[in-house]
Amino acid sequence: MSETDTRQRLVVCHAYERVMSLDVVGPLQVFGSANDELVRTGRSASYAVQVAADQPGPVRTSCGVQLYADCAWRTLDLTQVDTLFVPGGDGVARFFKDQEFLDWLRHAEQTIPRLGSVCSGALILAEAGVLDGRMATTHWSRCDQMMRDYPSIHMMGDRLHSYDPTGLDGDPHVFTSAGVTAGIDLALAIVEADHGRSLALSVARRLVMFLKRPGGQAQFSAYLTPEGGVTTRLAGLLEWLPANLAADLSLEVLADRAGMTPRTFSRVFSRDLGMSPARYVERIRVEAARALLQDETISISRVADLCGFRHPETLRRAFQRHLSVSPQEYAERFARKSAVAAV
Repeated sequence: MSETDTRQRLVVCHAYERVMSLDVVGPLQVFGSANDELVRTGRSASYAVQVAADQPGPVRTSCGVQLYADCAWRTLDLTQVDTLFVPGGDGVARFFKDQEFLDWLRHAEQTIPRLGSVCSGALILAEAGVLDGRMATTHWSRCDQMMRDYPSIHMMGDRLHSYDPTGLDGDPHVFTSAGVTAGIDLALAIVEADHGRSLALSVARRLVMFLKRPGGQAQFSAYLTPEGGVTTRLAGLLEWLPANLAADLSLEVLADRAGMTPRTFSRVFSRDLGMSPARYVERIRVEAARALLQDETISISRVADLCGFRHPETLRRAFQRHLSVSPQEYAERFARKSAVAAV
């Protein structure tokens, strides 16, 4: 869609008792911030946002905060709606047997241009049957349930969202997203489709977000050291590792630092952390590389060296294994061209 397109689009998010508050306000804030950016640059606001529930008025979310619904979903004129979001939360199960609401969703799918879900809201779309035969994702903790209960859906559990305006790597009409922040990525993708990459990046900067993660990117977050079940000797080693990523972190070196034989160390490490020492080291090196690639003054070659990968190709392969993107692609999402300097 052209950046000069000035059509007003109504974006509606459904709400219900014990909905995840961020599943509602996160995506809607993206569209509100898009309006702010449009007005700031002399253009007209493009989006109107509403919350729809069983009836107008307060809706208590899963964290206890109340949202205010503008209208009842039954009274919505779907011919005026551009995009409808179905969010997730503890209350999703109540809709599995709500035939009135499921029928309404089926009607909405046939009427509105875009129908999407956030987090476990995908289960409601699945129960309505509108995901049958389509690619879909949801929060990682619900993927097995989706695959078991809805075998006709093409589950892509390691994606952020399944929206693609071109229809080449997702669906422009009915789509889903993973956990809470992935709903924001989904909304940014819609803003980009409507108004171009420049506006989407401006909104992401305003929200201090990772800039426009694509739907096909893996559901990853910062790698956290497990707090429970780690032996004292391993705890000290795990605290030491992040500051020494460029050092020799071979099995023998790590075992010696932990005061164990390599065989014992490997067994204890795998038992306590659920993965081999080599895989753990690679994961924290990738996390460190992700942070460094946000610096516009550093080359990928230098990042590879600082994080212990030694060579950009080794870094590239690790990124593909863990994140399903290349270092170059990751850096470009921050629109910092010097971050992808010649290697």
